[in-house]
Amino acid sequence: MKVLVLNVGSSSVKFVLIETSVEAIDNENEQKLGRGLVDKIGIANATVKFTAPGKAPYVSTPPVWDHAAAIKQVITVITDPEHGVIKDPSEIDAVGHRIVHGGEYFAQSVVIDDNVAEKITECFELAPLHNPHNLKGYQLMKEFMPYVPHVAVFDTSFHQTMPRHAFLYALPYSTYQKYKVRRYGFHGTSHRYMVYSLEKHFAKKSRCDFKAITVHLGNGCSITAIDKGNSVDTSMGFTPLEGLIMGTRCGDIDPALVLYLMAQEEISLNEMNTMMNKYSGLAGLSGFSNDVRELSEEMMKGNERAELALRAFAYRVRKYIGSYMAALDGADYIAFTGGIGENSVLVREMVMENLDRLGIVFDRERNANVPSGGGEISAEGSPVRVFAIPTDEELVIARDTVRCIAASKNKPCP
Repeated sequence: MKVLVLNVGSSSVKFVLIETSVEAIDNENEQKLGRGLVDKIGIANATVKFTAPGKAPYVSTPPVWDHAAAIKQVITVITDPEHGVIKDPSEIDAVGHRIVHGGEYFAQSVVIDDNVAEKITECFELAPLHNPHNLKGYQLMKEFMPYVPHVAVFDTSFHQTMPRHAFLYALPYSTYQKYKVRRYGFHGTSHRYMVYSLEKHFAKKSRCDFKAITVHLGNGCSITAIDKGNSVDTSMGFTPLEGLIMGTRCGDIDPALVLYLMAQEEISLNEMNTMMNKYSGLAGLSGFSNDVRELSEEMMKGNERAELALRAFAYRVRKYIGSYMAALDGADYIAFTGGIGENSVLVREMVMENLDRLGIVFDRERNANVPSGGGEISAEGSPVRVFAIPTDEELVIARDTVRCIAASKNKPCP
């Protein structure tokens, strides 16, 4: 079956068309037919891109004033006679939607019905920058394709296995009872894919028989402690702001700093929120970029602020790895993924060097020569084996979509 995977944001729609089935999943015989992006929604010259194997890339700059127009562009490009991959939208058998926040309602992916849509709406307060747009994408695509099932796959659901002592904050318990203030965690589909990759391709051992630390490093960053395939702790919290230093997010800070800076700078709640989310992290420390490639180049040229940003970034990852080694009582595997985790030789080296006493023996040569499909970066015989592995969140969404439909329309997927 052909599954259209949608990731709808405030100003963009990312989409991938994947051909798969329950049997194809079992045999890893799935095919990505094409992927695209509608960017800069709301302006006259938005960007629409689409690439498919064996086809010339599609690029156009039409006016895309709203999300309805963006969804129309998705349908237009995948059915384009020259660049598209299907002749008619009726060839699409299902749509998988990335939904950022499922609160405590969803521990698994589900076929979307009115009740599910209502629960997603109730989570708007928990993810005001994401959930409304995610749901809007479903509603609009449902208008175009009312005849196919739509499945919600949540960033948060993987982390619903965390024990209470790990997800609760030391605030008055009433804040959890009344407002569901707790650690939720994000990047769940990526961390899930790491467990799958370790089990099937790298560790080649049942997930029930190992402990792992999965490290997703991109513009957004998170790290998760895995025991028997389950998330038992994760660095992102009530929002994606907590935890590691990120591209433009500050990560962990003293919460009293928020009150102090608001008073000193005489800024509003919204302005403080913008500072922490959009002007901090690598961009804030370096003063010029959140791109690790640029920072690495500048560091090699002697730029002290670039080096400071990267060292602080790597140091925070090292601290979390150490704390999760303690939380797990040791780990068998560490897996780096995400745009930075997969591709930055320098960052992996800065994180991994001199951790021998934790049982992590790093191999600089392996780290510098990781194959495109991923590979080991720890030394032969290292008690803890370390890998760099490409993630595939869209494939996870497509697989969940197929499994949920196979299970039934009204039950969560297995």
